[in-house]
Amino acid sequence: MTTTTDTLTDQAWELDAPGFEHPYVDADEWRSEPVAHRYVHGGFAGTDTRFSFYFPPVDGYEGRFVQHVTPVPQSENLAASATGEEDKITFALAGGGYFVETNGGGPDAANPFSGMDPTIGAYRANAAAAQFSRRLATALYGEHRTYGYLYGGSGGGFRTIGAAENTVGVWDGFVPYVIGSPMAMPNVFSVRMHAQRVLREVLDDIADAYDVGGDPSALVLTDEQRAAFDEVTRMGFPPRSWFGWRTMGMHGFSALYPGVLAADPTYGDDFWSVPGYLGADPASSVHRDRVVHETTVTTIGGREASVTVELSAGGVDESYQHASGEAAGPVEIELGEAPSGWMLGAELHVRSGAAAGTVLRVASVSGATVTLEPGQAVTVAAGDTVVLDNSTFLAAQTYHRHQVPGSAYPVWDQFRDDAGEPAHPQRPVILGPLFTAGASGSVPTGEISGKMIVVACLLDREAFAWQADWYRQRVQEHLGADADADFRLWYMDDATHGDDETQENQTHTVPYVGVLHTALRQLADWVERGLEPAPSTSYTIDDGQVSVPATAASRGGVQPVVTISAGGSSSARVAVGEEVRVTIEADSPEHGLPFVSVATDLTGAGRLDEPIAVARTHRLSLTRTCTFERPGTYFIAARATTQDDLDAGTAAGRAHGIARARIVVS
Repeated sequence: MTTTTDTLTDQAWELDAPGFEHPYVDADEWRSEPVAHRYVHGGFAGTDTRFSFYFPPVDGYEGRFVQHVTPVPQSENLAASATGEEDKITFALAGGGYFVETNGGGPDAANPFSGMDPTIGAYRANAAAAQFSRRLATALYGEHRTYGYLYGGSGGGFRTIGAAENTVGVWDGFVPYVIGSPMAMPNVFSVRMHAQRVLREVLDDIADAYDVGGDPSALVLTDEQRAAFDEVTRMGFPPRSWFGWRTMGMHGFSALYPGVLAADPTYGDDFWSVPGYLGADPASSVHRDRVVHETTVTTIGGREASVTVELSAGGVDESYQHASGEAAGPVEIELGEAPSGWMLGAELHVRSGAAAGTVLRVASVSGATVTLEPGQAVTVAAGDTVVLDNSTFLAAQTYHRHQVPGSAYPVWDQFRDDAGEPAHPQRPVILGPLFTAGASGSVPTGEISGKMIVVACLLDREAFAWQADWYRQRVQEHLGADADADFRLWYMDDATHGDDETQENQTHTVPYVGVLHTALRQLADWVERGLEPAPSTSYTIDDGQVSVPATAASRGGVQPVVTISAGGSSSARVAVGEEVRVTIEADSPEHGLPFVSVATDLTGAGRLDEPIAVARTHRLSLTRTCTFERPGTYFIAARATTQDDLDAGTAAGRAHGIARARIVVS
């Protein structure tokens, strides 16, 4: 190949893409960080779509690109600041490709109420950028076949699937990850919020019961608690994931439930008055937890009563600065009287003043201090009468009961009577497919236009794992007996929803970013060289719960399987000061990668020590010892990491497995 040194900004471009016919380049420069690359930025005339391309030097280019899709349209300048396993530029260029990112069509594409054609944010803006990147690759490297691979998670998974099903010839392969089904929104969030409310006093007990060495049969729950636990579990929430309950919060539900009420405005009233809804049951704890608290605003952001505040889309007050000259942070409103009760999801209704009639979303309530969510614009004045009200949020928590779909969604069978009919009143419209079409550009059907590897996580609290199997079934319906020639599903154990390298609970969970890297690498080999990727993970589904075999040989996929034992058991009882023999074993599956390191926590601190390098092999067996000088229950852990030779010396391509053991010291 040859490369041009001509400045791309000086050239006029045209593209055969309706609505995106006139691309332009407004930046073209060489950069050295995070690795040497040619940075190209631009957009499409008459649109808000912007893109960034990161091209490697000619001697590092092998004729492909990788493009990432964010959960919702965001910025085209995210990749440059990423580090470690999340460094997409280094990963793409190390694999012989260039990296593509866009803003997904701009701010209106991220706003479902903007009136913009949803297909722009779903896939058309990304497709136009991908097509134009090929034009520039030809200008830079000469005539050649450029292969393209698209990947994205959560809402980006919907957008990746939308691209796979609604375009032909733009991309050659796809890696959607932590994906939902057309019934995901708002239902997986509503059922979880209901469980978080009802179970909040026993979630520590549940987390312990489902941790290693725990005993779920010993759980003591009230009838209401048992019903809520069974409901959320049968809907697909993984019981082993309750260890993170303190920081789960609302996730996407805070943005979804106002949309539910906007689309179904009579639901809130029906919930509290019509038989068959939880709010109409006087015995339900929902009445105990309902808060309607009227008071006045005393100060805003710590300022005196005469001051008003304007919330920007960023959730901070941009109309003023503190006396120190520092910009204000998230806006806090101080109330005259503190409310009491379960305040998660409450709204602040403004009853008087310039903003009368406005409803503000609340991020948190601490005493008399209310912190508002970002993305709201309204003037609130000290002295205004306000009502802190969680009624609609409580109502939305059981919305899934009134959205019973067809037989393709067996997790809803729990809401059917003996005749197979819905046991609760049903709403006029099932909203999930409408929300999904807004994200994907269409309701997913499985009619993919290229090869695909789906990555899903067994501890996912926001995209329950069975939904990846739901999509596999749709692909199988489309491709029939040949589905395995174009589709794989890899399940990751001990991984949650976020694609973050840093884990909040690092002895419970592992990042899966490196598995995405592996999927993209194997996908490229599959498309370009005909090399089969790792087989789909073997799994079963029972009552909403996905289970995988215990051994790497039986499980498949690419994730290593790790075990750790104390005195030969995953749950041991020892005396204070007694030496405990710890055995760590790890296996990489047939199509997995060699081990490169092991990290442990043998003190029960909940933090892994620095990884130690190990010989590059597909099987590990290590022995360690530990002692505990105080009585108590301790959890030790070991994480083993594999990595492709191609990524040696970088943070890319790491696949992790983790295991825990319980030690009771007395």
